[in-house]
Amino acid sequence: MPAPRVPCAGAIIKDAAGRLLLVQRGHEPETGRWSLPGGRIEPGESDEQAVVRETQEETGLRVTCGALVGSVQRPGKRGAVLDIRDYAATITGGALAAGDDAAGARWVSQADLAGLPLTSGLAETLTAWGVLG
Repeated sequence: MPAPRVPCAGAIIKDAAGRLLLVQRGHEPETGRWSLPGGRIEPGESDEQAVVRETQEETGLRVTCGALVGSVQRPGKRGAVLDIRDYAATITGGALAAGDDAAGARWVSQADLAGLPLTSGLAETLTAWGVLG
């Protein structure tokens, strides 16, 4: 029997200085590591709606969802496969503050990324998509 698939959506958000918005995961998988804001797509929700909802829940920021940047699969809980689709997003309002299941939220420069514990494959994936470097 194939592993259950869990559809997820994430936001790739940069500020005027080119820094990337990351959240520190508050729950498994990969608690304490830094990743893009995002999460599970709820039943009946579009990818775009999930990006807007998850970003606001985790960062306090309101965004509009832009184009799909890329997709990747990662292992999830109990053998599930996370089907993650990451979209460019633009901030329209709100104030940055960690919320919901995020333990932290911050803007990170390219130089700062190397010193942070990132979720598995994040730096490589964002580099391959042309988001970094």
